[in-house]
Amino acid sequence: MIISLALYFIVMLGIGLYAYKQSTDDVSGYMLGGRNLSPSVAALSAGASDMSGWLLMGLPGAMYLFGLSKVWIAIGLVLGAWANYFLVAPRLRVYTEKANDSITIPDYFANRFDDNKNILRVISAIVIIVFFTLYTSSGVVAGGKLFENSFNMSYEMGLYITTGVVVLYTLFGGFLAVSLTDFVQGCIMFISLLAVPIATFTMLDQPVMDTLANARYDLLLSSPKESEIHALNMMDWFAGGSTIAIISAMAWGLGYFGQPHIIVRFMSVRSVKDMPTMRRVGMSWMTLSAIGAVLTGLFGAAYMLENQMPIDDKETIFLVLSELIFHPLIAGFLLAAILAAIMSTISSQLLVCSSSLTEDFYKIYLNRSASQKELVLVGRISVILVALFAIYLAYDRNSSILDLVSNAWAGFGAAFGPLVLLSLYWKRMNLQGAISGMVVGAATVLFWIYAPITVDGQALSAIIYEIVPGFILSTIAIVVVSLMTAEPKKEITDLFDEVESSL
Repeated sequence: MIISLALYFIVMLGIGLYAYKQSTDDVSGYMLGGRNLSPSVAALSAGASDMSGWLLMGLPGAMYLFGLSKVWIAIGLVLGAWANYFLVAPRLRVYTEKANDSITIPDYFANRFDDNKNILRVISAIVIIVFFTLYTSSGVVAGGKLFENSFNMSYEMGLYITTGVVVLYTLFGGFLAVSLTDFVQGCIMFISLLAVPIATFTMLDQPVMDTLANARYDLLLSSPKESEIHALNMMDWFAGGSTIAIISAMAWGLGYFGQPHIIVRFMSVRSVKDMPTMRRVGMSWMTLSAIGAVLTGLFGAAYMLENQMPIDDKETIFLVLSELIFHPLIAGFLLAAILAAIMSTISSQLLVCSSSLTEDFYKIYLNRSASQKELVLVGRISVILVALFAIYLAYDRNSSILDLVSNAWAGFGAAFGPLVLLSLYWKRMNLQGAISGMVVGAATVLFWIYAPITVDGQALSAIIYEIVPGFILSTIAIVVVSLMTAEPKKEITDLFDEVESSL
């Protein structure tokens, strides 16, 4: 297992060295790969940076415990990603290039709405830096625990190994290194998510449906709570789920329109003509990977029931199956898949934070005449600073960071999602509407999560996922405020028409 993992680390660092030798001496090359990524690399990079450890740990764990009733989240995400490729990808690629060659999402917002005072840029950059630093920290925590549980290393050593490798290839290779490593990591994740469920299925003696139809919590968990011991048909898609619960699960797909680390991949592909290929590659990868994750949880539950081997942590089912069924050399490769999922997301988030600190703060407020080499240097320093702060936060295992990060998807989706969509499709939208929508979206999500309000004893976030009210209210705010204030300047509407004519 150690040999497999060592080979994986060597390959990742080798890719970083290769990317470093390419053109990274200008900020567009370092932050956006010179807008020259192939569609397959851009697609798998978007997928790998999106899914993180959730695809190999979170989703299989949910399926293991609750069965098909949790499949609605995966369905919502697949539909959301498909809509993102159709609605956002082509227009954003064209618009960001024509809008003064915008390199970051805040940069695009500022150029799209002629934000001379940088109000919109600063607010969006702050949202990105705060949420992504916390998000990065959660990935560092996951890496630390992975090394601690699998190799008996100290938790702290796991933090430094995980972050160290990611920082090295991100630091030197920039966006190109992150995208190429994401491509390799996406391939590893894809192969693993097909290999584990197929191998597990071949080990089962009884039909899966018969085994899971009456599966019980007390047979799946080693120490369940008394309230959780009851019969559950794991093959029932609607078990214990109301219509609102299903809507909440599928609403995860709304978050895609506002995730900076995903939509920035659309900006980096070499041509808008490559978008159909990127979409086909990306959606094929995501659909098959999601199916593999779902089957890993279901087949894993059946395997554990047959062999009477309950596990303490349901989210480790992928890891447990890998170690039980495969040779250690192969198991090490599968373990690398989990690490790949974690690291691909950390690297993307580090780079997005770095680009915001460089383009949206340093260049705007500290040195407007900074050379390209100076901006690249600042970007690399920013990567180190964000990584160190993430490690610092990760030292406290019991902090509330993970609670905040669990809601980051909703925060980005509500604050940025309607803003991105309407900015690409509605010419009448103006700066005041954009600011209002971002603030209302983020504020609604925070209110929905933390407000001391209950309905029939349930918190608001337990009734419906906070992205739903956040997305709706943000959209309303953008439309109402834009219509109530002055129309955009002629140069802004002319740019909009130019983008429309080129699509």
